[in-house]
Amino acid sequence: MRSRSNSGVRLDGYARLVQETILCHQNPVTGLLPASTQKKDAWVRDNVYSVLAVWGLGMAYRKNADRDEDKAKAYELEQSVVKLMQGLLQCMMRQVDKVERFKHTQSTKDCLHAKYNTPTCATVVRDDQWGHLQVDATSIYLLMLAQMTASGLRIISNLDEVAFIQNLVFYIEAAYKVADYGMWERGDKTNQGIPELNGSSVGMAKAALEAIDELDLFGAHGGPKSVIHVLPDEVEHCQSILSSMLPRASTSKEIDAGLLSVISFPAFAVEDTDLVTMTKSEIISKLQGRYGCCRFIRDGYLCPKEDPSRLHYDPAELKLFENIECEWPVFWTYLILDGIFTGDQVQVQEYREALEGVLIRGKNGIKLVPELYAVPRDKVQEEYNNPHSVDRVAMGQLPHMWGQSLYILGCLLAEGFLAPGEIDPLNRRFSTQFKPDVVVQVCVVAESEEIQEMLQDAGITVQKMSEVLPIRILPARILSHVYVRLGNSKKLNLSGRPYRHIGVLGTSKFYEIRNQSYIFTPQFLDQHHFYLALDNQMIVEMLRTELAYLSSCWRMTGRPTLTFPITSSMLAEDGDGIDSCILATLQKIQDGYFGGARVQMSDLASVQSTSFHTHLSFLDEENDDTLLGDEEVGDGYGEEYNTFGPSEDSEDVFDQYLTQLLHSTTTKRHLPPIQRGKHHIFSAEHTTRDILSYMAQVQGLNIPMSSMYLPVRPMKSQHRKSLNLLEAHHHQHGPHGKQAKIHSAPDLHLPQDSQGNTDFAALVRQLKECPTLQDQADILYILYVLKGADWLVELSGTGQGGISVRSLLEELYTQAGACKEWGLIRYISGILRKRVEVLAEACTDLISHHKQLTVGLPPEPRERVITVPLPPEELNTLIYEASGQDISVAVLTQEIMVYLAMYVRSQPALFGDMLRLRIGLIMQVMATELARSLHCSGEEASESLMSLSPFGMKNLLHHILSGKEFGVERSMRPIQSAATSPAISIHELGHTGATKTERTGIHKLKSEIKQIFSGGFSLSSNVTSPRSTRCSSPSTPSGMLSPVSTGLGEGQLHWEERQGQWLRRRRLDGAINRVPMGFYQKVWKILQKCHGLSMDGYVLPSSTTREMTAGEIKFAVQVESVLNHVPQPEYRQLLVETVMVLGLIADVDVDSIGGIIHVDRVLHLANDLFIADQKAHSAGDYFLEKDAATGICNFFYDSAPSGSYGTMTYLSKAAITYVQDFLPSSTCLMQ
Repeated sequence: MRSRSNSGVRLDGYARLVQETILCHQNPVTGLLPASTQKKDAWVRDNVYSVLAVWGLGMAYRKNADRDEDKAKAYELEQSVVKLMQGLLQCMMRQVDKVERFKHTQSTKDCLHAKYNTPTCATVVRDDQWGHLQVDATSIYLLMLAQMTASGLRIISNLDEVAFIQNLVFYIEAAYKVADYGMWERGDKTNQGIPELNGSSVGMAKAALEAIDELDLFGAHGGPKSVIHVLPDEVEHCQSILSSMLPRASTSKEIDAGLLSVISFPAFAVEDTDLVTMTKSEIISKLQGRYGCCRFIRDGYLCPKEDPSRLHYDPAELKLFENIECEWPVFWTYLILDGIFTGDQVQVQEYREALEGVLIRGKNGIKLVPELYAVPRDKVQEEYNNPHSVDRVAMGQLPHMWGQSLYILGCLLAEGFLAPGEIDPLNRRFSTQFKPDVVVQVCVVAESEEIQEMLQDAGITVQKMSEVLPIRILPARILSHVYVRLGNSKKLNLSGRPYRHIGVLGTSKFYEIRNQSYIFTPQFLDQHHFYLALDNQMIVEMLRTELAYLSSCWRMTGRPTLTFPITSSMLAEDGDGIDSCILATLQKIQDGYFGGARVQMSDLASVQSTSFHTHLSFLDEENDDTLLGDEEVGDGYGEEYNTFGPSEDSEDVFDQYLTQLLHSTTTKRHLPPIQRGKHHIFSAEHTTRDILSYMAQVQGLNIPMSSMYLPVRPMKSQHRKSLNLLEAHHHQHGPHGKQAKIHSAPDLHLPQDSQGNTDFAALVRQLKECPTLQDQADILYILYVLKGADWLVELSGTGQGGISVRSLLEELYTQAGACKEWGLIRYISGILRKRVEVLAEACTDLISHHKQLTVGLPPEPRERVITVPLPPEELNTLIYEASGQDISVAVLTQEIMVYLAMYVRSQPALFGDMLRLRIGLIMQVMATELARSLHCSGEEASESLMSLSPFGMKNLLHHILSGKEFGVERSMRPIQSAATSPAISIHELGHTGATKTERTGIHKLKSEIKQIFSGGFSLSSNVTSPRSTRCSSPSTPSGMLSPVSTGLGEGQLHWEERQGQWLRRRRLDGAINRVPMGFYQKVWKILQKCHGLSMDGYVLPSSTTREMTAGEIKFAVQVESVLNHVPQPEYRQLLVETVMVLGLIADVDVDSIGGIIHVDRVLHLANDLFIADQKAHSAGDYFLEKDAATGICNFFYDSAPSGSYGTMTYLSKAAITYVQDFLPSSTCLMQ
């Protein structure tokens, strides 16, 4: 018999270690591992980590086999791994109904359990008794399943299991918008069961999705049916969300050592090397101690100050855990593995030595990794005084199986028994390597011969849609329907992928279905799901964004191919040519460079060989019986796709299925044409708001007016008013801030029958006599509310068959789209409850960039705060509720949310110092800005806002976010247009704004006063009347707008532009909640030296600092929640400036600066000093006029911060006066 080699002897040593610390605990029936001898349950995450050493050891034996027994040992170890992975699969498959529900609800009640009964695979606690939703646990299972399958293990044994794994992919693919309990099962660190978006979950899901994509679960023995499909856009969402979060781990944890598993082995989820380095150094600098790393700052688990009798912590208690958090050696095992994968031998050596020093020797000298090291109870004070000075004691599980496994794996790698590629056969470790430039192939196709000729005249040669056959072009929505078939399993009652939007990565490749090639147009061109695609300038914007996205995010082989159809809606208004913005775009694409992306224009046939192809085998012939008949079909498509789609008389069932989808609800013409010259059905005094209010009362909803609307006189143009977003300010600024009264429903004079009930037949007759599309919309809305969406309208007469109200509204939506009648389009979108497909994604994008959202008009409780990602339906419902059932506001809220998400992705610097984005307030500011620029009333400004094109709306939002000056132009529509609202365009002003010296404070006032008097106005002292003609600036502090002419033809007031600059700046910054850099840290510092800050009657107590650290988002949110109670944005901004001054005082080396500091009093003291100075300079009453709501002088609002009359001068004097009792008398702080 041969003697055992030295390496063989060492391997046997590790085999004994694995046997005695891990495998001896494995259940012989289920294959599961209990967490420890004390904790008998099997946690999914712990099981996967614990078996990694067994897997690695099996491969090491196979590789270094000295004799046959070694091969047998390798097989035995590998089968232990297979047994455990199959055991976990058993546990999860028993909860298949939860997987099915969770795909749609993403609720914590419908998720897979985090732990199971070790001997039986059954559940051990109820759904609501544990923080079960841990996306990273399911994700690490899928990730290691993929790696192990790729290494040659056969874990999945039949197609039902394949279908289940495919559904687990759908379960985790929404990780980027799911708030869960995270790696530590606690959610928010107060341990009160509050889920939050966790970087560790998003990163692990991203890695799992990438690893399992296009993987054959049967390994070398499989075929097309056992392949898993992942949609690339879901991976990319996870990637971008993760990048925007790191190095922060979640809202309540500014850093978490668990992120080591995401930036290094096993996930390797981050592609940016700098971000990996930054996250790692943050963990080491903030969390590392002498025995390992803390999990996160102020982690109370098993530390001596924790009360073991209760699960949750009191918020103020968290401060007690600082500097005495337990240290976990497991994180050093991650750092050893990280060093091995990055080739950093110094790091490997350093951490191996450190880890050896904290291992516990068990019986027979085996080395055990303890769970954690805690500070002894009698040494707590000493550790508080000198962190990391006290010797700690090992506590918790011994061995900590997860840590033990990673320790053994690290040893096997470090000693050369395994190569890094063997435990990473899918090469995830190369994720940070350089990616080559991507060229995007753009294939432009013309809908018809006329369009083809128009393009030809412009020098652009393209094919017609019918000329690209046998390749078929279909809209993206069809692909969404097709993917609903993926993962279907009747045996398991699994429905496959939920019907969801497919992103541009998914539509930029060829699909092979039944030996036929298909390509899909991008989702943003689909006019049926939301109205952004009706605006050609918006299409160009979205095309630019998507091309840049494709060039930076494409990870597949081959090049991305974007198909861009030119349809009749892209023609100029007169129909004689292609819209100029579309034409200019096509010419740029022809030149090979557009929007920062390298592009190549070509025809479809020639790019086929250089594109990526996906074979959708789940649609092959044997699945025919499930295709037809049971499909719930979404919106219809225009006829353009039918000319080159599947043939009507085809015998192929898949062809028939596509035909069924395409023809499902193609809009046919049923509505009668509008009758020009007829009278309005409802008089011009009846606003759309009146109709909404009346309908709401019919439905039994008592909706407060929320003072958004005003009854107004009929406009000269005779088209009716919709809403007034601005009057809300006025009421809130009233002396008592009372809510407006419930609006009494006006009598709409609906036609009545002999019994006094509404005569619907007469209403339908009136539908045929409408002079405008708006009137048709109003009648259809009344029918929609009173009769329901499915009520049949008999337009051809009784008994002739009717068309549902919903179909007529869809048709009207199409007509309004053709007329580019944006106000009406938004109104109908609201009636039909249309939802932006990407709404949930937009919301998540903003939240993951550490922003919070509020919807609805301020103040709370009407304004609703969104702090975690919500499922699409829930989010939609919340928006409609917060909008007071006002459908136009609800639709505009969605639109602005999408634009904010576009900007936060492309220009994050715009949002640098904002935490909470208040969409209702942003809408009010947009209307205010329009009123200021157009010199019109709030009512007209609100209607103008609703009538802006999507591109104009996005531009206006950008100007407000960036603070740039802009101009507004009215452009009248052609007389024959069916549109009723005036068109408005937004454009940027040049750098002709006021100079710095002109902007500071009070300047050249006398000349401006003369201008006012010479204009023939008398100054009114009535500051509360919105009709008052006074104006301290282009828009007055109390939220009223620029003076409007009183209708008698006088010239309007025109203040010089430099006047009002600072008021406008403060109002904009206050509305979008912009604060100076380091503001929240300053507040934290102030709270350390006083008992609290009081603002507008609300107190931020100093105890907040005991719960939260200065760098936590939760702390910033707490500060914002107090500031958000201030209804006037400009007053809020002055309070922020006051706090900054108090922050300077808090920097002085004193222990205390007072009890509760009333910030309002400091501000009012500064205001009094300012007024006293003005009086000393003999200023007249006009200059001293105060805002009625806040008592602040209007000119103080409009003073620059700097300069001798600047706000900071007065605030500094006031702050020193207020806190002088607490300051050292010998020090002269400020002059």
